[in-house]
Amino acid sequence: MADPMSGDDLDRSSILSVPVQVSVRLGRRRLRISQLLRMGAGDVVDLERVVGDPVDVYVNDRMVARGELVVVDGRLGLTIVELMPQATRGREPLGPGPGE
Repeated sequence: MADPMSGDDLDRSSILSVPVQVSVRLGRRRLRISQLLRMGAGDVVDLERVVGDPVDVYVNDRMVARGELVVVDGRLGLTIVELMPQATRGREPLGPGPGE
C-alpha cells in the first residue's frame, strides 16, 4: 500500500498555495509614441483580433490555454476552451503579434 504522504503528494501539496499571476490577452497593437500622445477619450485602438476569436490565457507570462470571454452577473469572465499541450506550454513568444 502506498504511503499517503509519499514524496509526490508532499511536492504537490507544497505548491498549491503558491500565488501565480493569471492574465488574458485580448489582443495587441504596436503604436508609435506620437500616436499614443494624439489619443484621447473615446479613441479606439484596433486589435488584431475580431469579436468571437479565442483569447490567450497566460500564467506567469506563459501561455497555458485559450478561452472565450463571457459576461456573468454583469462582470467579465473567461471560459477555458482549450488547454495547451504540456510540451508546448510557454513556448509562444510574448513579442509583437502578427503584422507588427
